[in-house]
Amino acid sequence: MNLLVTGGAGFIGSNFVRLALSKGDCVVVYDKLTYAGNPTEPGLFSRNLFDVQLHPNFSFFKGDICDKATLSKSFRGIDAIVNFAAETHVDRSLENAEPFYKTNVEGVKTLLECINDVNPEKRLLHVSTDEVYGSLQEGCAKEESPFNPTSPYAKSKAEADKIALSEGKNVVVTRSSNNFGLFQFPEKFIPLATINLLLGDKIPVYGTGLNVRDWIYVEDNCEALYFVLQHGTRGEAYNVGGGNEKTNISIAKKLTELCGRDESSIKFITDRPVHDFRYALSGEKLSALGWQPKHDFESALQKTVEWYKNNKDWWTPLRDKMFTSINKK
Repeated sequence: MNLLVTGGAGFIGSNFVRLALSKGDCVVVYDKLTYAGNPTEPGLFSRNLFDVQLHPNFSFFKGDICDKATLSKSFRGIDAIVNFAAETHVDRSLENAEPFYKTNVEGVKTLLECINDVNPEKRLLHVSTDEVYGSLQEGCAKEESPFNPTSPYAKSKAEADKIALSEGKNVVVTRSSNNFGLFQFPEKFIPLATINLLLGDKIPVYGTGLNVRDWIYVEDNCEALYFVLQHGTRGEAYNVGGGNEKTNISIAKKLTELCGRDESSIKFITDRPVHDFRYALSGEKLSALGWQPKHDFESALQKTVEWYKNNKDWWTPLRDKMFTSINKK
């Protein structure tokens, strides 16, 4: 296939690009190169994609998903589109919601316009999140469960889902649980905690640490997305869960163990204003279609920690920028 991957320089997107290239696909990455794309100076390419930049089946367009004129140029010869382009960090959305609605909602509208201009029947996989369902006291969210988003991030993704499914001709949507793995930006919990521990700092844990998330290793998620791209029914959504419900404090304790530290390295901080207690997905629909995750949580977490231990050159500049930004506030 000839694939256009919007937002392909980000965490999940870059892992998906590697998977697609390994399967023999030609991949065009279209990315604005915000902070999450880990851009080189002066922002001409992504450090997340350095290892594939010379691959004969890889090419790169720098651009904003809301810029139709530029986006349309990346469509030449494309068979299908996978949309990862999004602002994703809940804390950032609580500080300033505007970029989230612009990229996550207006971006999907622009993408659909480009598809309709070229060929409305082109396949679009729109990548979403379990956060659209909101917090659950019990049970698991199914694809037909009502939306109950609480943060600007989740609300923007919920709106984007509805637009993609109602206005696209050949659209499939995936809603994944919390991803972890290689190349994840260190503002997210697992890489932030791991890097802090490696540097001798403490892990910040919101509130009591009893909030629950379902976790999936990023390589499993990417395999699921590729599977849905090929086998999903148009107009349908598919939950992608890992079957690993964990409290934040349990993960923090496991990370201290993997990094050779003890639980005194954990510090509890004031909870965020909006903090859903529990996310959980039913993966029955995707399982019935023939997909299952391959990695168990423990071994995948250990693999992730080892990668951060061995790739300090990748995350040190990011951490330095984060602290510089914090100190300027």
